[in-house]
Amino acid sequence: MNKIYYSVAAISIAATLSLSTSCMKKETNPFLEEYTTEYQIPPFDKIKAEHYIPAFEKGIEEARAEIKAIVNNPEEPTFDNTILALDNSGKLLDKVSYVFGALSECLNDSAMEKIAEVAYPMLSAYSDEVSMNDSLFIRVKALYDKKDSLGLNTAQLRLLEKNYKSFVRNGALLSPEQKDSLKEINQQLATLNLNFSTNILKETNKWELVVDNEADLSGLPASSIAVAAEEAEARGMKGKWVFTLHAPSRLPLLTYADKRELREKMYKGYTSLASNDNEFNNDANINAILKLRTQKARLLGFNSFADYQLDNVMAKTVAAAEDLLMKIWKPAIAKVKEEVADMQAYADKHGDKITIEPWDYYYYAEKVKKEKYNFSEDDVRPYFHVDSVRKGIFTLANKLYGITFTEMPNAPKYHPDVKVYDVKDAEGNHVAVFMTDYFPRDSKRQGAWMSEFKGESNVNGVSERPIIYNVGNFTKPTAETPSLLTIDEVETMFHEFGHGLHGMLTTATYSGQSGTNVDRDFVELPSQINEHWAFEPELLKEYAHHYVTGEVIPDALVQKLVETGKFNQGFATTELAGAALLDIAWHKMALDKDVDVMAFEKSVADNLKMPREVQFRYRSPYFKHIFGSDQYASGYYTYLWAEVLDADGYELFKERGIFDPATAKSYLENILQPGDSEDPMTLFIRFRGQAPTVDALLENRGLK
Repeated sequence: MNKIYYSVAAISIAATLSLSTSCMKKETNPFLEEYTTEYQIPPFDKIKAEHYIPAFEKGIEEARAEIKAIVNNPEEPTFDNTILALDNSGKLLDKVSYVFGALSECLNDSAMEKIAEVAYPMLSAYSDEVSMNDSLFIRVKALYDKKDSLGLNTAQLRLLEKNYKSFVRNGALLSPEQKDSLKEINQQLATLNLNFSTNILKETNKWELVVDNEADLSGLPASSIAVAAEEAEARGMKGKWVFTLHAPSRLPLLTYADKRELREKMYKGYTSLASNDNEFNNDANINAILKLRTQKARLLGFNSFADYQLDNVMAKTVAAAEDLLMKIWKPAIAKVKEEVADMQAYADKHGDKITIEPWDYYYYAEKVKKEKYNFSEDDVRPYFHVDSVRKGIFTLANKLYGITFTEMPNAPKYHPDVKVYDVKDAEGNHVAVFMTDYFPRDSKRQGAWMSEFKGESNVNGVSERPIIYNVGNFTKPTAETPSLLTIDEVETMFHEFGHGLHGMLTTATYSGQSGTNVDRDFVELPSQINEHWAFEPELLKEYAHHYVTGEVIPDALVQKLVETGKFNQGFATTELAGAALLDIAWHKMALDKDVDVMAFEKSVADNLKMPREVQFRYRSPYFKHIFGSDQYASGYYTYLWAEVLDADGYELFKERGIFDPATAKSYLENILQPGDSEDPMTLFIRFRGQAPTVDALLENRGLK
């Protein structure tokens, strides 16, 4: 059934792309051959839109044959002929999926959207085909039932247990009729997730704030004004200034624009994203997704989708996740009251006859910080040239782990903004390929993330080293000024590089356990602990150099960075914890009928006694983490769960020295290298020497 649907849709796409069957037969498909590039980097210059569909088709065909070979093996099930064979299956499908997944996020256009409309439902269907394969499950279950007598090592036993649980969680124990229902639900969810994300991207690109009076730009940094002028010219409005919803445009305006009406327009434009009365409204998608997720959870024996999701991670229960969040929430909103009082006092003192509103928060927080500490973010931005900060993350990795990064200027790239690096260890051995793609464009979704073009494994002495990439949406350079990063953007680069190190330095034996293939509430530990080094004075001296003079950042500015590190953390923590609580509220509810999205969101805020001046970090219609896929649904809390781990873990570096070789070695061996080969809490305690507490997190955020 799925194969027939796919073939019909593929014909439609081929026609759309003006391809002929004869042309396709003559053309070489780079996915269907071994890459001849150095380190097997995808040959992006040779990959065309028309190559994806045949490659997906062939990849599924090969993977299906590999599964059939496992099922039809006449020998008794063993770890090698069943679990390892399953872990090694689908290499071609992974190969094309990695590239398509990356480029559909970073170089999205109408052709990619049309391919996605077919590819994602098809991939979902194939995933269901494998996870609901009765014969395959029988072999896995046979091993699971006698797991304690198989003599498996820790990694093998964990891989077996994870595979068994994955089959059960994906419907292996359901009746044939129930399996058909689950397949249909998954197909619909794949389409709805895609629609949700596409609406956000399209409305983001459509929205603009046009300024035609230069006086209205008062307070804005010259770099932001220059970017807005270039954006206006690119849109055919030379002589004006255009601001967009992308963070490098939005946040400076909210922080520095003296004209309050501009701040209000920007704030309302962003917080109403995908909830306006137009074709990009996501309310229907949200309701459809939630109802289907409720059906899925019930089919699989859970009361709610939140129960289903949390059963498979460190937290285990909704109550445990909410308990953690509320321990953070209460001191956070108390801190917000202090922050708002300080801002209102500043406004009153300076004759600004206003009451602080949500669109005033960034602006007056910056004013208070300037007055209290004689410090503005503009004071340090000249020292945070994008290349300087990139040098900082590379220096950090070298000091801790002995690895080096050498640019590969002639390596294949999917966009001119991309930079490619050969990563080697202290002995000169190749460790990984690392790519960065740091600037916004209309074809790239908002946010920052890490992923891979090739995974890692080391089975039977055959070592496969990974190709890892980081993506951001940082301040773009202008004709006069290079890319000078904000404090938040510096932290984001360090954060995503932490994920990158997790992917690059992994030495797990099995691909299914390598790098970031870990529990969802453990995966943020390496990224968030990496942020702690960003503004450490010792490292700042290594990388924070003035982009014009080359001067090392002065001690006085370093001291101010340290002093202001806890400033405004009530706001930052409240918007983050609020979003996590909103996520859980949506998914612990068993939804059978449509709800008013905005009314429900307001009821959550009211129940939490959320301060009026703070909004959820992401409102529901553009909360891509939880509605763009199932990955973080009921799991946005993991950022704070992992922050408990990272804050507590970094205490060990502070006690022994932030570049202490023995501590770095222990962190490498117990956190970065193992991947999912052991229980994450076991790994953490082995590194830290104790179970984590929330105390360090509250202290770091100035909430106690």
